Amino acid sequence: MNIERIVLAFAGIAILASLALSHYHNPYWLYFTAFVGLNLLQSAFTGFCPLATMLKMIGKKSCNAF
Repeated sequence: MNIERIVLAFAGIAILASLALSHYHNPYWLYFTAFVGLNLLQSAFTGFCPLATMLKMIGKKSCNAF
């Protein structure tokens, strides 16, 4: 998998997991959902994504996701 697909998959898993945790455990998990959404929004405008930076450091390849 390339960096873009890993980032999208991680964001999707994090959002779904936090929604499930907020439903079954504690509604404060929705703050994590908001954090992931805000991070996706800021990376769309700035081009900076912390997860993508970490994946580059460990040697993952980047290419166009779509």
